Amino acid sequence: MDVMPKWAEVVLVPLISLLMAALISALVILAIGEDPIAAASLMIEGALGSVRGWGYTLYYATNFIFTGLAVSVAFHARLFNIGGEGQAMLGGLGVAYALLYVGWPHWSIGLVAATLMAALFGAAWAAIPAYLQAKRGSHIVITTIMFNFIASALLIYLINEFLKPIGQSDPSSARFAQHLDLPTLNSMLTGMGIKASKDDSVNVTFLIALVCAVGVWVLMWKTRLGYEIRAFGHSEQAAKYAGINPVKITMVAMLISGGLAGLMAINTVMGESEKLILNSTEGAGFIGIAVALMGRSHPLGVVIAAILFGFLYQGGAEIALWTSIPRELIVVIQALVILFTGALDNMVRMPLERMFLARRRSKTAGPAE
Repeated sequence: MDVMPKWAEVVLVPLISLLMAALISALVILAIGEDPIAAASLMIEGALGSVRGWGYTLYYATNFIFTGLAVSVAFHARLFNIGGEGQAMLGGLGVAYALLYVGWPHWSIGLVAATLMAALFGAAWAAIPAYLQAKRGSHIVITTIMFNFIASALLIYLINEFLKPIGQSDPSSARFAQHLDLPTLNSMLTGMGIKASKDDSVNVTFLIALVCAVGVWVLMWKTRLGYEIRAFGHSEQAAKYAGINPVKITMVAMLISGGLAGLMAINTVMGESEKLILNSTEGAGFIGIAVALMGRSHPLGVVIAAILFGFLYQGGAEIALWTSIPRELIVVIQALVILFTGALDNMVRMPLERMFLARRRSKTAGPAE
């Protein structure tokens, strides 16, 4: 029997960790001579106080949902995939090839093609470290780190040698056809007769990210494959004894993980820049690790954590714009969130477990007295 109830595991532990991170962040802001209450108010107003703020918050959250889900699937198989950054880069390459060389007649058909290519390229880039782990014993952490740098170098080479238009100095591909621009949520609401704002920052990819979250939930908790992945993650020896093939699970989990990371490129490449550019991932592959940790590798938790980090990104931009607080402070806050929800998880969990255990014992001993 679990010491803590499920709601405390999913909600209370991350909430307390987040509050502790916020408290220390406030002390850091005080130490540099700024008002933490004013800074927090500005962050909330800039990220959540307007439709424009919500738009950018959800735009960033879309990226983090994809990379958070990618890390979560690998986590369930006890695989630490920190190559989401490189897999998303290659996903962007897949989007570019899908949209530059085929004359799709409508954005919806182009979106299907871009989605398939992004997932395929991301999965292919994850397949190599997965094979090295499954067959050669190479540690997945080391290989995925290395493949991030290889992906970056490969992308620079392909853009400059093959994708960049002749005579263009900007290291980027040609712009995709204008009719392939993804519709924003604002334009979709307007098309349905619902009066909306003029914010165009969040596009239809956000809905795709939510569909992927539901899909991961169905996969992990409603299918045999998901059961095998989770069983393998809990105990490799027990999984082997039950007839689960560790090579198959390692490969499948990493292919799904890489495919999800690659899908992030739909938002950044097709939706935002509308062409393939360098550094379109902007660190989202690494933020996905924090999102998965904070979300307890559950799709609902990942979505909530992704929105939180989207809030930090957008709110941090507002702070850097309107105050003397440096933008890097948001990196410090993110690091504190990761520290408390990951490395120092037991510092919060263990006192709560003792509290719930004492409460259960008191209830059990009560009637006997």
